[in-house]
Formats: sequence, structure tokens, C-alpha cells
Amino acid sequence: MLAAVLQGVQWPVVVLMVCVQLSAVRGAACPPRCLCTADILSCPALDLDRVPAALPASTATMDLSHNRIQQLEPGGFQGLLQLEVLRLAHNQLSAIQPGAFRNSSGRLKHLDLSSNQLLVLKQSDFQELAALEELLLFNNRIKHVESTALSGLTGLRKAYLSHNRLTDFPFFSIQTGGHQQLTLLDLSSNRLPKLPLMDISGLPLALQGGLYLHNNSLVCDCAMFSLFRLWEQKGFASVRFFRQEHVCLVAGVQRSGIRFFLHRRYFERCNVTAAPQQEASVSVRAGAPLLLHCVTSLSGRGAAFFWLTPQLEYVAPPGNNGSIRMFANGSLAMAAPQEQDSGIYVCVAQARRLNDSREVNVTVLPWPASDAAEPFNTGFTTLLGCVVSLLLVLVYLYLTPCRCPPWPRPRPLAATAQSQCKEGGAGSAQSSILTPTPPASTEGPGRKVSSNKHVVFLEPIREQQNGQLGAEPQQRARETDSYMSVSPDTPIMLP
Repeated sequence: MLAAVLQGVQWPVVVLMVCVQLSAVRGAACPPRCLCTADILSCPALDLDRVPAALPASTATMDLSHNRIQQLEPGGFQGLLQLEVLRLAHNQLSAIQPGAFRNSSGRLKHLDLSSNQLLVLKQSDFQELAALEELLLFNNRIKHVESTALSGLTGLRKAYLSHNRLTDFPFFSIQTGGHQQLTLLDLSSNRLPKLPLMDISGLPLALQGGLYLHNNSLVCDCAMFSLFRLWEQKGFASVRFFRQEHVCLVAGVQRSGIRFFLHRRYFERCNVTAAPQQEASVSVRAGAPLLLHCVTSLSGRGAAFFWLTPQLEYVAPPGNNGSIRMFANGSLAMAAPQEQDSGIYVCVAQARRLNDSREVNVTVLPWPASDAAEPFNTGFTTLLGCVVSLLLVLVYLYLTPCRCPPWPRPRPLAATAQSQCKEGGAGSAQSSILTPTPPASTEGPGRKVSSNKHVVFLEPIREQQNGQLGAEPQQRARETDSYMSVSPDTPIMLP
């Protein structure tokens, strides 16, 4: 029984010891001379030659810049499940060991390796960093980037590789590496002599607008100038903000650079017609015409082209039927594609013993019901409005709305005055209300009535005869005419 009691007491003690050890690891993990606050670990300029062994597990932002760290060892950031920002700038890093970021945070978004001594970017350098969004590698000594070095960085948005020693870059790996969110690639201030124009033209337009290539050792040629001139016409920021920094070398000779955006006379003999561009994905409404360009590395070398449709149909110039036409330069024209024409279109170019292909994903979208009826509604409404307006104008000009009785002619003034004199009895009641000036009773004492003002006050008179109104409209009209015929300077005689 005692053993059972001791056994019951032993388990809580073991659990308590484990908790104490875990808390000790968490609490005492802040390296010496470093600053640990909340989820931030700051160890800059401490003359460190390696990543500290004990690190707080709750670290989300780590700053190890301005030290003497020479390499990143495997598992150096193990257990940092909350890490999102890692700054290792201004160190002496020359290599990244495989698995350096293994078992670290899968949430790392910002990695700063700038101002170091890195020479080559390998496939194993950035494994397990699928969530990385910003990669800073500028001001290193990088001479070569393997084609698969960035393949695992599917969430990458911005990559900075300026101020290195690159003589080439695998642009084709960006097309096939699944970098759908990459919108900025800075390769400025390197040693690129020539550009793979076809690979660059195949990049998404969003990435072309954020591709910075100024301050390189580019050789002046018409194809290169045509590409940059096209970017200038589209207003890309990479050209708009760095016009003076775009320099090319005449015949590749050093110290023979030309700022070709400021001095274009060198390219006057070039045919600067913009080369056809083709995006990897195209969307079009059903029934709208569509033109696809076959842009490959063999374009312009006398290559022969043909297309393969999603329906496994072989298309060669001049085309198959009236709905699909193909031109000698490899372009494919579709007069009125429908929804069933959606899919992957493959263009194949063949020149001598070489061949190259290009895929274009075409999506044919249906017209919404409201959009389809909109052209008819608009045209019908416009036509109906014009017809109604024309009818109203014709009615107003040629048709009389109603026939009104003729207006009675006014009687002569002499006859009107004579008839007024004859109507003494009937008009006496009305004449009694006519006075040239207001009555004397309305004037207060001491007031004068102006003699040159003659005002006529008219009040309607209603005579009641046997419970009916006795004033006749004709008589009122005659009396009104008589009132208006009196001169304002002639006093009216009251009976």
C-alpha cells in the first residue's frame, strides 16, 4: 500500500521536473549580451562568429547582422517554430550548409543575407522555405545561380540580387518554377553581357514590369534596345525611374558605354518594331478574336512552326479551316473561339537540328447574361427614343391639338361710353365703389390726400335676387370696359 502511495506521488514530481526544465530552457535561452524582448531577439554588432546555440523558442524576429558569422550550419535554427524575420546582413557568410533552415519555422517570410561573401546559390540553400516572400542577396560575390536554386520558393514575391558578379541568370527557371507571385527581381549592377530576350519576353508582364537590369555590361544591339523601348512605352518602373542608368557597350568594349535612352541616334538604323509578346495564360470572351504568338528561342532564325491544340489537332500554315488560321511567323489566329476551345496550346519551332516549344493556356469565358443582352437593349432604346422624338416634332408642326372658338373683337370706345350712360339703374351699385382717391374716412386727421394720384378700387358685387347671384357676366364685362376707358386724369362723377 505504501508503494502505491509513493507511486502516486512520483508522477506529479516527474511532471513538475519536466515543466521546470522546459521553462528553464525557455527562460535562460537568451544568449549573453543579446537583447530579448517578447518575440524579438537582437544580437547586432557583438562580434559573433557563429549562430548562438541556445535561442528562445518564441522568437519571431532575429537580428544577427554586423557580426563575423562565416557559415550557416545544419540545424542552426532548429526549434524556432515562430520565426518570421531573420537578418544576417553584414557578416562573412561564404556558404550555406545543406539543411541550415531544417526544422526551423515554416513561416519565415523575410531573409536578409545581403553584404556577405556568398559565391554560388545552390538548390540546397533555401530548402524548407516555401513561405519566404522577400530574399535579400545584394552586395555579395555571387557569380552563378543554379537553375533550381529558387525552385522551392513558391511564395517568393521580391528577390534582390543587385551588386553581384553575375554573368548570366536562369530566367527560364522562373517560368517553370511556379513563381506566380514574383513581381520584383533586381539584377541591376551586375556583369550581364547579353540577355536571353525570348526567355524574358515569356515572363509574366507583372514580373517584366519589376525586372531591373540597369548598370550591367550589356552589348548594344537592336534586339536589346527593342525590348527596353517596349518597356518604356508600357511605362514600367524599372525604366521610368532609371533612365540614365541604362547603359550598353558599343561592340562590348569597356569604357564605350552609351546611355541609350538619352542618346538614341546610335540605334537609328535599327528596326525597332516591337517584338511580339505572349503571356503564358490568356483569357478571352467567347466569340472574340484571339491571336497567339509563338515566341521561342528560335524565333527569327528561319524556323518552321506548328501548333498542337487541346483537341490534339495539328495546325500548320495556312491553317485548318476558316476558324483557325496560322501565319508563317508562327502566330495562330482564332476567329471566334468558344468555351470548348479552352486548354493548353503548344507551339513548336524547328530550325535545322534544333527545336523549341512554348505553351499557352487559353481560357474562353462565357458572356454573362446581362452583358449579352446589353447591346440589344441599348440599340432598341436608342431607336425607340429617336422614333418618339420624330413623331412629337411632326405633331407639333403639322397637327392642331384642338380647335378653339374665335376671340371676340373689342367694342369701340364711343359705343362703350354711350352704353354705360344708358345703364344708370343697373350700374349705379357698381359706380358707387369707384373713387379717384381713397375715401376721406380712411385718412386720419392731419393727413393730405395727394391730388395727382387717381386709384380705382374694384370690389366684386354680388346681388342676391331670390337667393341667386344676379350680376350677369355680360354686364360685368361691359362695365369693366367702361372703367378701363376712363382717363386717369378725369374724375369719375358719382350719382
